[in-house]
Amino acid sequence: MRDYWVEPESRTINAKKIIACVLISILVVAVIVVVSLYISNREFRNWIDVEIFRKEVSQDKLATIELDDGDNSNIYAFDKYITILSKNKLSLYGSSGTEEASLDIQITKPVFNATNRFLVIGESNGQKLYLVENKNIVWENQIEGNISQVYVNKNGYVAVIISGTSYKSVVEMFDPEGNVLFNIYLSSTMAVDVTISNDNKYLAMAEIDTSGTIIQSDVRIISVEKAKTDPTNSEEKKYESEQNKLLVNIKYQDKDRIVCMYTDAISIIENDGENVVFEKDDKKITSQSIELDNNFVTIEEESSGIFSANSVASIMDIDSKNQKDYTVNTSVKEIYTKGDIVALNLGTEVEFINTGGWLVKRYVANQEVTNITISDNIAGIVYRDKVEIINL
Repeated sequence: MRDYWVEPESRTINAKKIIACVLISILVVAVIVVVSLYISNREFRNWIDVEIFRKEVSQDKLATIELDDGDNSNIYAFDKYITILSKNKLSLYGSSGTEEASLDIQITKPVFNATNRFLVIGESNGQKLYLVENKNIVWENQIEGNISQVYVNKNGYVAVIISGTSYKSVVEMFDPEGNVLFNIYLSSTMAVDVTISNDNKYLAMAEIDTSGTIIQSDVRIISVEKAKTDPTNSEEKKYESEQNKLLVNIKYQDKDRIVCMYTDAISIIENDGENVVFEKDDKKITSQSIELDNNFVTIEEESSGIFSANSVASIMDIDSKNQKDYTVNTSVKEIYTKGDIVALNLGTEVEFINTGGWLVKRYVANQEVTNITISDNIAGIVYRDKVEIINL
């Protein structure tokens, strides 16, 4: 007869596994606590940024570019370079402060614009125009009239606003090889800004008509394909703003959205309509910019005491309409924006934040900072005798 009585198996506790699980649990909880504190506690976040992430840098401890005292140097950041235009020579410096290229540019008073690896340079109120890609001159051209403003998109298409002709404004567009695609002639309005879509299909012009008793601002969208053969019949859409609203800047973003900056509001043109997404109203707005990738930023000053004020940088995502706020305990003297970066000049400090609302770098100086140039990747703090380089 089968014996059904079975002795129970003895189980041994694996102490190593238990200890490992406990340690992992403690680590997970600690990470959650640290992340929560980093997000919610400003003082703790500042300590982590400075002591752990080393986001704070000081004057005189960075790579520098020496400037010749008395030279009329024009300094501009694009892509991963700090460029210095002086005596018809454009010098390109990398993050270490070493000159990496030198280009002959016959311009003394430049207007710049850059997107990604492209840099366009025009002679302000002159005729010379250059397109630079990375370290090379792609093409140069001569304009009929006087260059007022230049723009280049991420694919190397260039638009130029021209004055000094029989028209109030002329807008000329070039392909990446330097070929003229078309000219748009404005006889009754003045072009104040221009932008090209990321797919190269459209050119948008910000126009102002001041001929009457009221100011009329418009955004006109031109089909590049149509304009190549018939510029006078190339208009796709025209958006008229409210009367007496002054349009100062426009910028194409993804999905063919156009962000429009007025003196008192910001709107977005999308889905065949223009919608206001920000108005100054009674807010104390000290600065605003749309020169960011798929975001715009406004700076609002708020009183924090009898003789003190905080400044709030509010960054709005154009796609989701979500807003991130970044607060500093002082007034913002000036802002600089490019791509994903907003630089807040606080006087003897500069805070570089990204469009997610997080600190990227803090620069601490022992004197007043008066001039900054930035790209997505690099920034230059410009002094009389040198440029200090910050990697972003």
